[in-house]
Amino acid sequence: MDQSQIDRIAAAQPPFARHLGLRVISARADEVVAELVVTDNLLNRNGTLHGGAVMGLADNLGGTLTFLNLAEGQGTATVESKTNFFRPVVAGDTARAVCTILHRGRRTVVVQTMVLRGDGKPAAVVIQTQMVMEASGA
Repeated sequence: MDQSQIDRIAAAQPPFARHLGLRVISARADEVVAELVVTDNLLNRNGTLHGGAVMGLADNLGGTLTFLNLAEGQGTATVESKTNFFRPVVAGDTARAVCTILHRGRRTVVVQTMVLRGDGKPAAVVIQTQMVMEASGA
C-alpha cells in the first residue's frame, strides 16, 4: 500500500471517531498518530477525560493501524483490549495517541496505543488484539 492509500484510509474515520473529535495527525503502515481535544462532552464526574473516551480513541486507532496492514478484502475487529491509566487528562488539554504494532500474524495483530497528555506525560497505555477476518467466500 502506498502512502497516498494510507493517507486516504486514515482520513476516512468512522462516525464515532468524528464524534469524539479524533484527528489523525500522521499515518504509516507501522504507526498512526492522532489527537483529541478534551471537551466538556468527554469528561467524567471528576472533570477529566472519561476512560471510555480514552479506550474509544485507542480502539479506533488500533483498528485503523490494523486495517492499513490487511490484504484487500480483509477486515478486522477487536477481540481483546487492556487499558492501564496513569494520569488524568484535564478539560481543554489535548490527548495525543501513538499506536504501533507489537505483533503482526496471519490471524491476529496486536497493537499498543500510548496516550499522552499535552505536557508529554503518559496518561494511559492500551494493548489490543485485533482479529483478521477474511472476506466472505474466502
